[in-house]
Parts: sequence; C-alpha cells; structure tokens
Amino acid sequence: MDRAREILEIKTGGLVVWTRGGIHFVYRGSSYLENAKQHRDFVNYNEELSPVTSNNPTSQGKYWSKDETLTNDNDEADDKDDKPIKGTLYEREVNRLLDSLGPRFIDWWWNTPLPVDADLLPEVVPDFKTPFRQCPPGVRPTLADEELTYLRKHARPLPTHFVLGRNTKLQGLAAAILKLWEKSLIAKVAVKVGIQNSNHEQMARNLKRLTGGTVILRNKDYIIIYRGKDFLPGGVAESVIEQESQVHDQQAKEEEARLKMADSLQMIVGLSSERSYVGTFREYQDFHDSHARRTTENNFRIQLEAKKHRLEKELKDQEWRLSMLTKKIERSNQVLAKLHSSWSPSKKDGDRELLTEEERRIFRKIGLKMDEHVLLGRRGVFEGVIEEIHQHWKHKEVVKVITKQNQANQITYTSMMLEVETGGTLIAIERFTTSHAIILYRGKNYRRPTKSAPSNLLTKREALQRSIEVQRRGSMKYFAQERKKSIDELKRELRNVTWEIRKLNHDTEQSWTA
Repeated sequence: MDRAREILEIKTGGLVVWTRGGIHFVYRGSSYLENAKQHRDFVNYNEELSPVTSNNPTSQGKYWSKDETLTNDNDEADDKDDKPIKGTLYEREVNRLLDSLGPRFIDWWWNTPLPVDADLLPEVVPDFKTPFRQCPPGVRPTLADEELTYLRKHARPLPTHFVLGRNTKLQGLAAAILKLWEKSLIAKVAVKVGIQNSNHEQMARNLKRLTGGTVILRNKDYIIIYRGKDFLPGGVAESVIEQESQVHDQQAKEEEARLKMADSLQMIVGLSSERSYVGTFREYQDFHDSHARRTTENNFRIQLEAKKHRLEKELKDQEWRLSMLTKKIERSNQVLAKLHSSWSPSKKDGDRELLTEEERRIFRKIGLKMDEHVLLGRRGVFEGVIEEIHQHWKHKEVVKVITKQNQANQITYTSMMLEVETGGTLIAIERFTTSHAIILYRGKNYRRPTKSAPSNLLTKREALQRSIEVQRRGSMKYFAQERKKSIDELKRELRNVTWEIRKLNHDTEQSWTA
C-alpha cells in the first residue's frame, strides 16, 4: 500500500491525504493549475514509453490533434528552451539505451528507470541465430568463483533492464539482450508475479540457449545473465567471420595458381604428370586436421587417465573405510556376546493352566480397560520389568504391557519371553495406533516369589548397553552394505575406463602404423 500511494503521488502530482482499505483519497493541491505544465510533460514522457509510440521510431510522444499542434508550436519552442535537463548523465544514458531496446513497462512497481516490457517484444524473429562466439587466446571461458561473486555484486545496483511475464519463445527478448550486451556486461530480467518456478527455470534455460550467455543468478524475482568472455559485438563478429572467409579464399586461390603453374611447367619442361603433395594447401589442411585430432585425442587420454587415478584413489579410500567398519562390527559382536553370556533365559514350564475362551475374553476386556500399565522401552525385557509386573500382580490379576516395537516377530518373541519369565499366561496381543499391548494373566495358583527380581536376566545398565550396541551394530551393517555397493560400482567404472584407455592406445598405434 505504501508503494501504491507513492506511485499515485508521483504520477498525479497530488497528495494522498487518507487511505482506507484499498481506497486512496488524493488531494490535487493548491498549486494544481501552476503545475499543470509539469504534469503534462510527465504524462507525455510516459506516453513515449507506451507500446504504441515505441513501434513508431519517428514519434516523440506527443499525440495531440492537428489544431492543437498548430496553436502550440510557439509554446513548445519556448518550453524546449526553458525546460531544464532532468536526471544525471547516467540516468539519461540508461533511458536512451532502454528506449532503443523496446517498449517500456509503465506499471513498474520499483524504482526508475522503467524497464522494457518483454511481453510486448516479438516471440519469433525472422532469421534469428545464436551469435558467433570466440574466446581470446589464453583465456578460460568458464567463470571462477571469485569472478562469479564479483559479477553478482556488480549486478546488484544495476537497474532492471527487462520485465518478463507470459512470453514463451523469447527470440525478441534474446535479440534485445544481445543488443544490450554491446553496452553492458550483464542483462537483468525481472519476472512478473505469478510465474511458477518450473516456468521460471524453463525461461532461464531458453534465454541461455538463445543468447549463449551464462546465468549467474536465478531466484523468484530475477534472472541475471552474463554475456560471457567469448562474446563478440555484432560488428566485431562480422569482421572476424569475414576475415576468416577471406583467408580461406586466399588460400584456395593460391592453391589454384600453384596447380596452374605446375601444369604449365609440365607442358614446357616435360616433367612427370604426377602431382606432388608437398607444399600444397591440401597438405596444410591434412596436417591441421591431424594435429587437431591428435590434440583432441591427447586431451581425451589425459581426462581418462585423471578419471582412472581418481577412481583408484576413491576405491582405495572406500575399501579402507569398509575394513574399519568390519573391525568395528567384530568388536560390537564381541561386546554383545559378552552380554549374552550373562543372560540365561528360563525354560518354558510344561504344566500350564488352561483357560476357557470366555475367561480369555473377560481378562482381555479387563486388561484393555486398565489405565495402569507397564511400559517396555528400548532396554527390552530385563529384571526391572519382571519385578514391576509382579508388583502389579500383587493387587490385580491382569497386567497390561505397552511396547513400542513395530515388527511382528519382535512382538511375538517379547510376549513369549514375558510369559516364560513371569510364569503367567498370555491372554492377547492388541494393536493400538502407535504401540502394541501385551495382556498377561497371573494364574489361579499364583504365588508371589520370594525374590521379585530374577537373577538370570540383565540388569538395567546392562540392558541399556545391549540396546545401544544392537542399534550401533545395525547402523554399521547398513553402512557396510552401502560401502560394498559403492565399491562394486567403482570397480565397474574403473574397468570401463581401463578398457577405453586400452582401446584409445590401440587405435593410436594403428594410425601411426598406417
């Protein structure tokens, strides 16, 4: 709303005195008639930037009738002499440059100068081609990190050059960007509100393909494109292409003249009719092609050797890490074996009480309605859990054990273990939203043991150590499996690279022999 109020005050020359919701009340001011000429000049400047006037190169933005033009000729002449120059030299140059690129976007919501409306540029330009590019000798075409950081900082204070919305083919925008790059290193394109991220990415990809530049920044608001180190202005590119064609034509003429001279010498002196291959333009072309091919082969061989060295180093590193994981798994197995040696589970008693189905249903309902329960945590079944179950059975016949385990085999094993260690009867296993409930009945002939905590199970500290060690061993086994997969993949890539190097060496030997 503040920006809307500012735009209203700038474009009308008035003052927003009150704002309510989406309504602005604008006061024209006491000096409204005195400032009418200034407002008219501002409106005429905006009309110069409108799509209608930009298509006519001879128009100056004044669309009055013929009579008004005749009556106001003298006034305009006086106004041109008295009218001061507005803006700095930089602002005037930017406006002149943007006026030459296309129609301006009048509804621009940020600071001036007004950018070019890319939606009004033509989508298809006849005979449009990606510009010819040639990097200077000894210059790397790619951008380093420091150069990229510098260009982004350099692009931040620059004015916005284009505003892009629904234009899809973008050939007109690409042509305007190429014209802009003759004066500026960077083209700054703003994206209108409402463009999806996928379309935004597609726009940046199309601009890069059409112009051949480098996208140095793309976010939800801007697409900033650098023209590249190999960019050549239109005149320079044409002169380079023309010079190359002249050199090629001159070489062809020299070859033709040499052949004519050789034919004349054969007729006069009577030399052999066989033409010599030495010193001809064809020899130069063959040498140039063979040199370029050998250079390409050498570069490709160097890349393959570097890739092979990198793969060997990475394979050695992965194998060393796998060996370290294997040693840690072995130590974890030894710790778990030591803990399991101090744990001797009880044997299942063959003489068990038999319960009818009706009794099981009753005990199940009682267990589900109970609020008190025994929580089975990460330690699993240890002597403290058995002691707590016996404390529950001191006052009630049924106990409900809540476990957070998810796998069915683990829950079954835990329920059977509780049944054996406590001496009770398993009634049911019920599934809740995030847990499972194990309901145990103490039995009709229940006798409270003299020592509620059994000595054949692990203590609380040992159970926690076992849980941590089991979790640690499981994670190490998972990572060891992933290491094995990556090692197999590296070995496969290394075999392919070695085969490519051998094939390249064999082809090179064959070419040298020929």
